[in-house]
Amino acid sequence: MNTNSDRESETWGSRFERLLPLFGHRNWIVIADAAYPAQSSPGIETIFTHGDHAQVLEKVLDAIGASRHVRATVYLDAELKLVTEEDAPGVTALRKKMTVLLAGQNTREVPHEEIIARLDQAGSLFRILILKSTLAIPYTSVFLELDCGYWNEQAEKRIRNVLAGKTTGTLEVHAGPMEKNGE
Repeated sequence: MNTNSDRESETWGSRFERLLPLFGHRNWIVIADAAYPAQSSPGIETIFTHGDHAQVLEKVLDAIGASRHVRATVYLDAELKLVTEEDAPGVTALRKKMTVLLAGQNTREVPHEEIIARLDQAGSLFRILILKSTLAIPYTSVFLELDCGYWNEQAEKRIRNVLAGKTTGTLEVHAGPMEKNGE
């Protein structure tokens, strides 16, 4: 496990900006609440941001949105919609902020334990960056599963069908840089 104590002189923002170009499909970025645990998988790096949850989320979403190479599927804890103001003062205002920040994003609500299982599985092979905020409201972590920004599911499905011999039409194949002249 890597923690921000390994890089005391580097801010979370500069560390994130250095890592984002290295990340691609199957990497994850988590904007976590203050109680989110430090995980033990070696591929998971946790950084305490000392920052406001919504501001950290906004900075990360803006950077991903401005990048050409990745896009994100957003996972939210399904439990968040059940947290009451009585049990967690400020949750209503935070949900409203998150709704605005996540507008237009591919967002899914999944039970917390399912998200953690997916994250744990991904962390065994791929790097994960956890950015902990100062927020003290449960089930507010935002999980961003990165995918290729310049490729889509339909194009991938066409290629997989060709490889599996399941084409229903013709896929035009062009000579590319891997072919040598005269061969």
